[in-house]
Amino acid sequence: MERGGSSASRALFPRGPSFTLDDFSNKDFIVGDFVDSLAETALPTSRRSGPAHHAFDPKPLIRTFENALSQLGALSEELQEKESELLSQVRRAEIQHDQTLETLGRKLDQSMAQFEALDLTLNNAGAAANGSNRADGGGNIAVQIGEKLEELDRKRRKAQDANFLIQCWMEVAETGQLTSLGEIQRQGGAENKVRCAVIARQLMRISQRLDPASWGQTTNGFRGNGTTNGVTGTTKRHNTREALEKFSELLEQDLLQQFNNSYRRQNFDDMMDCARVLYDFNGGASVIAAFVNQHQFFIDRDQLITDEVTADGETWDQLADPDSDPPGVEPSLQSLVDEVRIVMQEESFIVKRAFPFYETVLIKFIQRVFQQSIQQRLEMVLDKATTISSLAFLRCLHASRAYIGALVEDLKAHGLTEHPEPCSAQISQALDQQLEELFVPYLVGNSYIDRERRSLEEMYNSLLFKFTLYHSRRKKAPTGFMAAIAQQGTQLIASAKDAYMERLDSSDLTPTQKRIMLRVARIQDSSSNKNDIEVTEQDGVLSVAYAKRMIGWLAESVRRTLEMGSASDTPKDVNILLSLLLTSMGQVYVETALDAALDQATSQENARTEPDLQYLPNLGPAVTITNIMSRFITTVLIRLAESNTTVRRSMEAQARMAIEATERKANAVMKSTLDVAVNWVAKLLAQQKKLDFRPKDNDLEGLADALQTPVCQAITAFLAGRVFALARQAVDGRNLEAFASALARAVHRLLFDHFKRFQVNPTGGLMVTNDLAKYVATLRDWPLTAEVELSLEVLTEVGYLFIIGPEALRERSRNLASSSSSSSGGPGGPGAGVAGGARKLAKADFKAFVQRREDAGSVGVQGVLAGL
Repeated sequence: MERGGSSASRALFPRGPSFTLDDFSNKDFIVGDFVDSLAETALPTSRRSGPAHHAFDPKPLIRTFENALSQLGALSEELQEKESELLSQVRRAEIQHDQTLETLGRKLDQSMAQFEALDLTLNNAGAAANGSNRADGGGNIAVQIGEKLEELDRKRRKAQDANFLIQCWMEVAETGQLTSLGEIQRQGGAENKVRCAVIARQLMRISQRLDPASWGQTTNGFRGNGTTNGVTGTTKRHNTREALEKFSELLEQDLLQQFNNSYRRQNFDDMMDCARVLYDFNGGASVIAAFVNQHQFFIDRDQLITDEVTADGETWDQLADPDSDPPGVEPSLQSLVDEVRIVMQEESFIVKRAFPFYETVLIKFIQRVFQQSIQQRLEMVLDKATTISSLAFLRCLHASRAYIGALVEDLKAHGLTEHPEPCSAQISQALDQQLEELFVPYLVGNSYIDRERRSLEEMYNSLLFKFTLYHSRRKKAPTGFMAAIAQQGTQLIASAKDAYMERLDSSDLTPTQKRIMLRVARIQDSSSNKNDIEVTEQDGVLSVAYAKRMIGWLAESVRRTLEMGSASDTPKDVNILLSLLLTSMGQVYVETALDAALDQATSQENARTEPDLQYLPNLGPAVTITNIMSRFITTVLIRLAESNTTVRRSMEAQARMAIEATERKANAVMKSTLDVAVNWVAKLLAQQKKLDFRPKDNDLEGLADALQTPVCQAITAFLAGRVFALARQAVDGRNLEAFASALARAVHRLLFDHFKRFQVNPTGGLMVTNDLAKYVATLRDWPLTAEVELSLEVLTEVGYLFIIGPEALRERSRNLASSSSSSSGGPGGPGAGVAGGARKLAKADFKAFVQRREDAGSVGVQGVLAGL
C-alpha cells in the first residue's frame, strides 16, 4: 500500500515547465516574475492553501529549478549557434561590400578617363562646331568644364603653396634665410604681404613641430641641443625660430605701415585684410595700438594737455560761494567731452569697417579716451578747484560726473558700432566701467561724504560764528539745576566757535575759502582775533533766513550725494548729514537760543523791578526753524533711508529726540515766563493801598477823573502791552491759547484773593467795579478757552457785590453755588459751580466779599449773611 501510494503520488506530481527562445525575447520579460512563476508551479495546491503548520518540502522547488536550468542550457547552446551563423554572414557581407567599392572605384576612374578624353575632343573640335543644338549642348558642357577647371586650379595652387611652403622651410632650416619669401615681400602689394604673413605663420607652426630645439623643447626626454635621439647630426641646423621671428617682426612692421597707408586712403577692405592677418600674429595688439596711438585726436590732445583750465576768476568765486548757484562744468572739460562725443561716433563707423574684431578695438579706444584724455583734464580741473575751496571741489566733481555721465548715456543711445541700434552689452559695460573708474578715487569708502560733512560744518560754523560768540560771552544764570541742563549746549557752542577759529588759522586754508568764510561770518580779516570781534544783541537772536540758508546748503549737498554715491550707501550718507543738521541747527542754534531765553526768564522770576520779556519774540523763530528742520528731515532725509530699515528707524529716533528736546525747552521758557508774569502781578497787587477803596469825601474830585486805581492801570498795562504783545510774537494758535488761558487763571486767582483783603465803602465799590471791569476786559482780549471765558464772569459779579443794596444782595445770594468752599484755588476749582452754562460764586466767597463792605454790620447786610 505504501509503495502503491508513493507511485501514485509521483505519477500525479506536475511536470516541469518547458521554454523556448520566444519566452525570453519578449519585451515584457522580467527575471523576478519568471522565478516567482517557477516557485508557484512547484508548490502543490494543498500546501499553498493548507494550514501553515506543514513542514516545508524543498524537493519540488529543486526539481523545478533543475528542469528550468537544463532547458536554459539547451537554449543557450541554440542561441550560440545562431550568433555564430550571423557573424559568418556579416563577414561575407563585408567582403562583398569591399569588392563593390573596388568595382565602383574602377568605374569612376574609367568615367574620369572618358571625361578627360571627351574634354580633349571638345577642345579640338569646339571651333568647328555649329548649329543650335550643338551650341546648347556645348554651353552646358562648357560650364561643367569651367567648374572642373576651377577645382583643378585650386588644387594646383594648393599644391604650389605646399611646394613653396616646403621650399621655404628647407631654406630656413638649411641656410637660416627666407630668400623666396623675402622676394614675394619685396614685390609689394597688399595681397603679397598678406600671403607672406600667412606662410610665415605656417612656417612658425612647422618650426614648433620639426625643430623643437630652437624652441627649447625636449625630444624623447632629451632637451634639443643639436642632437636627435642622442645622436649628433652631421649637418648644421640653423635656429629657425629666430629667423622666423625676425622675418615676422619685419613683416609685421610692413603690414602696420600698409594698414596706416590704407587708413589715410580710407581703403577699409585693405585695412580689414591687414587687421585679420595681424590678429592671427599677436591677437591684433599691434594694429590696435597703431590705430589708437596714432589717432589725430590723441595727438592734438597731447599737445593741449598742458593748457590751463579756462574758467575765469568770477566763475571760481561763484563755485566757492555757498549762496550762489553752481555755474556748471568747467569749460575746457566741457569742450573735451563734446569733442569726444563727436570723435567716438565718427570713429566707430571706421572701426566696424576696418576691423573684424571691431568691439575689441572700440573698447581699447574707449579706454584710451577715458584713461588718458578725460582723466588728465578732470584731474587738472579738480586740482584747480582744490586750490579754491572745498565747496568748489565738490561742485566741480559733481558737475563733471553729471556731464561725463551724460556723455556715456549719449554714446549708449547712439549705438556706436551698432548704430542706429543701441550699444551692445559689451560696449555698454565698458563705458560704465570707465565712468566708474574715473571717479572711484574720489568716492572710495567714506571719503566723499566726509568731504561733504566737513564742507557743511565749515559753512555752518562760519554762519553761526557771531551767534556762538555772543552766547559764549553773555552772562550766564547762577549755577544750579538749570545751568546743569544747559551745560551740553554751552559746550557745543564753545566747540563750534573754537572749530571756526582753528579752521580760520589753518595753514591749508586757501585765500578764496578764507575770504568766503569771513564774508559768511560777517567779520573782517583784520578782526579775526576773537577777542577783537564786536557782537550785538541782534547777533544772538535767531534768524529764519539763516535757517533757510542752512537748509538750502544741506539740500544741495544731499542732491550731490544722491547723484555721486551708490543707492546702497544713501541711507548711511543721509544719516551722517542728519546728525550734522541736528547738531548745528538743532543744538548749537535753536537750543542755545532757548537756553539763553530760559536763563533770562529764570533770572527774573523774583525780580524787584518790572521784568524784561524781550527774550520772548525769539521763541517764534525757534518754533519756525524747528518746524522747517522737522519737515525737511521727514520729507527728504528719512525717505531717502527707506531702503535700510535699521538706519531709517535710527534716524527717526534721533529726529524725535531732538524735536522733543526743543519742545521741552520752549515749554520751559513759556512756563518760566508765566511764573515771571504772575509774580510781578502779585508784586503790583501788593502795592495796593488800603485806602484806595475807602476814599474820603475830599478825594472824590480826584477820583472822578481816575477810572481805575494806579495798581490796576499798571497791571493791565503790563499784561496787555508787554506780556501778551510779546507772547503773541513768540507763539500762536493753540500754544498762544494755552499760555493766555493759564495766565488768565493765575490772575483770576490773585484777584480773587486780593479783593478779600480790603475794606470797601460805597465810593470805593465803584473803584472796585471799575478795576475788575478793566481786568476782565484786558483778559478777554486774549484767545482764551471757553472754560476760562466763563470763569471771568465771576469777577464781574464780585464788583457788583460792593455797590448793590441789601435786597439785591439777597437776590444774588439765591443764585450761589452749593459748595461752601472757597474758589480761590482757581476757576474751575471746587468752590465754583456751574449752572445754566454760567459760572457761579461760592457761598464762602460771597460771604468773604460782602464782609469787606463798610456797611457789613448793618441789619440788612447781616440779614443776607445770616440767610446763607
